[in-house]
Amino acid sequence: MGQDRGKYDFYIGLGLAISSSIFIGGSFILKKKGLLRLARKGSMRAGQGGHAYLKEWLWWAGLLSMGAGEAANFAAYAFAPATLVTPLGALSVLVSAVLSSYFLTERLNLHGKLGCMLSILGSTTMVIHAPQEEEISSLDHMARKLVDPGFFIFATLVIIVAIIFIFVVGPRHGQTNILVYITICSVIGALSVSCVKGLGIAIKEAISGKNVVRNPLAWFLLLGLVACVSTQINYLNKALDIFNTSLVTPIYYVFFTTSVLTCSAILFKEWEHMGTDDVIGTLSGFLTIIVGIFLLHAFKDISVSLATLAVSMRKEERAFPAANGMTSHSTYELLHNESTGDVEDREMGLPFDSISRRNGAMTSSLDH
Repeated sequence: MGQDRGKYDFYIGLGLAISSSIFIGGSFILKKKGLLRLARKGSMRAGQGGHAYLKEWLWWAGLLSMGAGEAANFAAYAFAPATLVTPLGALSVLVSAVLSSYFLTERLNLHGKLGCMLSILGSTTMVIHAPQEEEISSLDHMARKLVDPGFFIFATLVIIVAIIFIFVVGPRHGQTNILVYITICSVIGALSVSCVKGLGIAIKEAISGKNVVRNPLAWFLLLGLVACVSTQINYLNKALDIFNTSLVTPIYYVFFTTSVLTCSAILFKEWEHMGTDDVIGTLSGFLTIIVGIFLLHAFKDISVSLATLAVSMRKEERAFPAANGMTSHSTYELLHNESTGDVEDREMGLPFDSISRRNGAMTSSLDH
């Protein structure tokens, strides 16, 4: 019964994590559509200090979609391992990119399409090999986990690193090094996910009829979550304001997810009962998602498609020197598909007066 209940909770958490990505990814599209409608009407834009978007129903729909996504993500941590829920957050980026290509006429280039495919493959691999975390059924059990020597040392190191980066490294190198503010967000993010996990357990206990209001741990987790999220938002906004978003997003995803995976392994002992194949599968899926997110963001401003790739290949074939007056079969096929104008231009540049085809190959004869 306990094992069946664990699988039931796992699939609930998986469904909540996926729905969270869909809601959050869709919220960006709804908000963007609302802002574009206001721009067409001539209203003062939000970037210029205007607040006309408050009267736009599409913007409010996007805000509600964002809230629903965050709520679903919050609830997912109460049912599924953090090692599964956190990496699946990358799907919101994928959903946003795909919907943008359809509803905002933002072209998704070849790198972006490959990135989407890799993100889906990596997410599927992580779901298949996701660890089954040690069961934590109450806040009392959570309290014992929080005072475990391993997690206590980890949390202390995280706080020390965050303080050093905030007060020492940040003022000196924060404006020039992209890793400074992202590191602060990432290490603090590991603690925020732990707080979310604990609050999710508290909510489950409250639904079952237990009085969690009088439990000091619930309030400690709530205050810790507020402090961690406030710090994350502050320094993530600084990073986005200074550096290119296409660089900040994938780097932050890698650092944040790695930090959360480490914290979850220490706090919930998720990796102790996993087989070697599951460990390799989980890490491989995570690395695949990283590559997909990188392709989706790093090359989004480059216009690359299968058509332009084919043109580039034709140019390379034309530039390749012919050997012994004979060209290859592939060269002929590429030439055969070219426009008549291109063919005529090439014929004018050839030292031959006539061109004929024999058995799929190009042969030339001199005019005697």
